[in-house]
Amino acid sequence: MAHLFYGAPFFIKSMITLIIAFLIDTLIGDPRTKLHPVVLIGNLISFTESILYDPSDNNKIKFAKGLILVLIVIGATFAVSVGILKLTELIDWTLISIFIEAFILSFMISPKSLAEAGKEIYNLLIKGDINEARRKVGWIVGRDTDKLTEPEIVRATVETIAENTVDGIISPIFFFMIGGLPLAIVYRAANTMDSMIGYKNDKYLYFGRAAARLDDILNYIPARLTAMLFIVTAIILHLDYKNAIAMMRRDADKHPSPNGGYAESTVAGALNIRLGGFNSYFGKMSFRAYMGEAIDILVPNHILKTIQMMYTATILFIIIII
Repeated sequence: MAHLFYGAPFFIKSMITLIIAFLIDTLIGDPRTKLHPVVLIGNLISFTESILYDPSDNNKIKFAKGLILVLIVIGATFAVSVGILKLTELIDWTLISIFIEAFILSFMISPKSLAEAGKEIYNLLIKGDINEARRKVGWIVGRDTDKLTEPEIVRATVETIAENTVDGIISPIFFFMIGGLPLAIVYRAANTMDSMIGYKNDKYLYFGRAAARLDDILNYIPARLTAMLFIVTAIILHLDYKNAIAMMRRDADKHPSPNGGYAESTVAGALNIRLGGFNSYFGKMSFRAYMGEAIDILVPNHILKTIQMMYTATILFIIIII
């Protein structure tokens, strides 16, 4: 038993690890702990930023320091993840080493967290507790939520689940299958940097530019792959796959992110809804290009359908890999 997978090709071990990681996330989810790898990566980013960032620097210096932060965080996370793998290789029982790797990988993917967040908002809307729904949706989006209507809450939730299917699921799995656990962790570090400092505001426009560009590059293929998965998912779930294709072709490149529009436009097309529109950030209104056509009015059930699409796309991707 100790040598059950001894000599097995790397990809076979990776597939077994991936399946176990998905099952761990499905059964247990993402525990909220200060020892969570993404929390630790966030702490490293914050600590490095506190040392490097100086508001008095000129733009070139800010960009250079931001690039240094990216190199430090990527280098540190890669070194630690490789070290963890080396330690697991010392374990004679391969099944144990696979489980340890799968357990760590489960922290890098977040289908259950996305589903739970979406279902909680759905349940609040069904109960008519719109104030609490506004508060909870504020936990998963960056826009102001205190005045959102029910359709706007639904839109924000659907957009988040769709876009995070790329960042929180497909991309980590994609990089895991390419380069194992170290590359999956490096991707998660890059994505966390983008979520923390990749903003186009006065503070981070230059300091966070390297982090934002790295995230764009890493998500380029997974975002388009996710759109394809969503189209096949629409066929499986008997949704409007033809409109999903049409909206992806028409609207994907309208998104301010080079990648974000692919998941959102495809989901919008499949569900016959319209995403995008006016959002308020810190009291200032901004417009984001529409994704899809408003054939159907946004209702809470669209949140559940988006969760179904997310899970189906995830399982489909795993099956394709196998």
